[in-house]
Amino acid sequence: MANVIIIGVLIVMMLFGIRATIKHFKGEGGCCGGGPDVKIKPKKLDHVIRQRTVIVEGMTCEHCRSRVESSLNELAGVSARVNLKKKTAIVSMEIEVSDDEIRAAIERAGYKVESIS
Repeated sequence: MANVIIIGVLIVMMLFGIRATIKHFKGEGGCCGGGPDVKIKPKKLDHVIRQRTVIVEGMTCEHCRSRVESSLNELAGVSARVNLKKKTAIVSMEIEVSDDEIRAAIERAGYKVESIS
C-alpha cells in the first residue's frame, strides 16, 4: 500500500514538472529559457522617417529582449532597440510600417503589446 502512495505522489510531481517545463520552453513561465549569450546584430537604416515607442509586456530576461528585437528587425525598413528594464522598444523606420505590423511581429515572438505611441 505504501508503494502505491509513493508512486502516486511521484506521478503528481512529474505532471507538475512536465507542465512547468512546457511553459518554460514556450516562454510563458518566469523566464523563456534563454541566456545573456544571445547576440543581436544591429540593423542600420539609411534614412529614418519615423520612430515609434512600443510598450511590451512579458519580457523577463535578455533572451526575451533579443527575441523581440530580432522579430522587429526582420520587418523590412525597421530597426529596433529594446530596453528590458523600461519594457519598451524604440522602433525606427525608413519606410512607413503600420502599427498592426509592429504588433504582429511582437506577438509572433510571444509577447503582448500594451501600447504604441
